[in-house]
Amino acid sequence: MSNMPDFDFALGEAADMIRDTTARFSADKIAPIAAKIDAEDWFPIELWPQMGALGLHGITVGEEDGGLGLGYLEHVIAMEEVSRASASLGLSYGAHSNLCVNQLRRWGNPEQKAKYLPGLISGEHVGSLAMSEVGAGSDVVSMKLKADAVAGGYRLNGTKFWITNSAYAQTLIVYAKTGEGSGGITAFIIEKDMPGFSIGQKIQKMGMRGSPTAELVFNDCFVPEENIMGPLNGGVGVLMSGLDYERAVLAAGPLGIMQACLDVVLPYVRERKQFGSPIGSFQMVQAKVADMYVALNSARAYVYAVARACDAGKTTRFDAAGAILLASENAVKCSLEAIQALGGAGYTTDWPVERFLRDAKLYDIGAGTNEIRRFLIARELIGAR
Repeated sequence: MSNMPDFDFALGEAADMIRDTTARFSADKIAPIAAKIDAEDWFPIELWPQMGALGLHGITVGEEDGGLGLGYLEHVIAMEEVSRASASLGLSYGAHSNLCVNQLRRWGNPEQKAKYLPGLISGEHVGSLAMSEVGAGSDVVSMKLKADAVAGGYRLNGTKFWITNSAYAQTLIVYAKTGEGSGGITAFIIEKDMPGFSIGQKIQKMGMRGSPTAELVFNDCFVPEENIMGPLNGGVGVLMSGLDYERAVLAAGPLGIMQACLDVVLPYVRERKQFGSPIGSFQMVQAKVADMYVALNSARAYVYAVARACDAGKTTRFDAAGAILLASENAVKCSLEAIQALGGAGYTTDWPVERFLRDAKLYDIGAGTNEIRRFLIARELIGAR
């Protein structure tokens, strides 16, 4: 729980309820094992059904499909509080609940929703989304995974890379080439036991350890036609339509990291003494704390506003990009300031602030790099193409 005054963003009763529920669960169940998650690169899958029991996996799914029927603002709050306790678990949670569950909610047909959503929402199953490849990151249209039409469906051949949750996922949304160019990509729902589908190399990362990342391998993997999600050859539309919501929700991960930094720094500077006084009485330390607080709440204001715009159907691509751009860069700065505030202690693994920095850096890169985000914003503002 917070050890500093809270600014009231007037987010509403539902958001406050989600924050309270998620914060209590995260403090009780996630925070005590956060260091172990990082040190052992361990994904605590046993927490998934517990989070499902709280409704966290289906926040944006309608009640008729087993979800809470709430919005992206509430989803952002849950993402923030999980990430405050463990950024890596927060990343896996975002990949599951937004990239997989929310896309199924938006694009799945009634039969697909009935088949896949119950296990994903309950936490019995883990979800994932696979877009990136070794040679296709920001330039997603250059993907090479091929889906060839055969009787009754498609055969997939190729690989995906950098895929979050892949080693544990039972349900994956995978984009593959079914034609040429941007008009020849299709989204498929893949089940982990489909013949010809396997998990390749595990990817070791500097941060976000405990959020499993691996390669996907498709070797003549047959996918039935009914597992096409959205229109055939309409995968780019499916992908891009969800990108704004993905960025809005994932932008809450850095918010949680910044709050975690303050959770550590504030007690430390109150208690740590040098020259006979708490270091929090020194103006240069006070400036760091003030900058961290402003960085957090300015990012919160933007991220919450974009989430509300998503709920109102009024979000813009460049503001979704802007929100995660601001939040990600502020989180890296806050993490560096947290390390500096703790001095030598902050540079050791005895304190979690070095982990916060390693974890924060991912958000400068994932869901489109900050360079791509700046490009999108400038392109819209200037009108250049």
